[in-house]
Amino acid sequence: MVSNTVRIIARVLLVLAALVLVLPTAHATPAVDDVTARKIDELLAVRGETTRSKGELLEALSRRFLGTPYGANLLIGSATRPEELVVDFRRVDCFTYLDYVEALSRSATRDEFTANLIETRYAGGKVDYRQRKHFFTDWAATPRIAATDITGALSAAAVPVTKQLNAKADGGRYLPGLPVVDRPMTFIPSAAVNDAVVSQLRTGDYIGAYTDQAGLDVTHVGLFVMTPNGPVFRNASSLAENNKVVDSPFFDYARTVPGLIVLRPQ
Repeated sequence: MVSNTVRIIARVLLVLAALVLVLPTAHATPAVDDVTARKIDELLAVRGETTRSKGELLEALSRRFLGTPYGANLLIGSATRPEELVVDFRRVDCFTYLDYVEALSRSATRDEFTANLIETRYAGGKVDYRQRKHFFTDWAATPRIAATDITGALSAAAVPVTKQLNAKADGGRYLPGLPVVDRPMTFIPSAAVNDAVVSQLRTGDYIGAYTDQAGLDVTHVGLFVMTPNGPVFRNASSLAENNKVVDSPFFDYARTVPGLIVLRPQ
């Protein structure tokens, strides 16, 4: 009797093991709070209201986040802590704001949103700290490609550079456990951001605030939006006078940073 029972259990375990081997890896739907769940449904409805261009859709979706509180260090994961898929619309930082808007623009259901958020935030669609797109220019250089870098085509004053992303000037690394990446990029110096440049921008273009600091490409990101009152930089601002998602006058903002990098969504 005992030996038969052992054999049965062994067979069951073998079957379960075989199933584990053949079943594809799946990403569990992340737990979300009630506020986020309602907001996701609201924004998915916005996407389905009418047929819009990609830029118009990004504007409509990003507008619904205006006033959302700013939050820092929202993502969970490091070289020593397992990565978790964070979905929290109660507060955003500048990068998670763009992650959510981009993923929503591609989605019609919650499941699609989760899948598209993973593809937007992580290279190869794998929820892993080492696969996370930590740098703005990763969006144009790392699959799934979310946008095209058009900076060099916008101005004769654009400056090409190659930066060693993640490498500090003192030899250390910003992100322990991750490699240094040689990344060619182009920026438009702030003094050259004029009407001619802005006339070529489209609502929904992703804007990065270029930095001349070693090891980094940008220090802040947002979206370009043309409004009846002129161009604005829509962004999750950490400035004390804002501390939320706001529309900042575009030219005023451009003058506060060394330059701009422009990615056009696909």
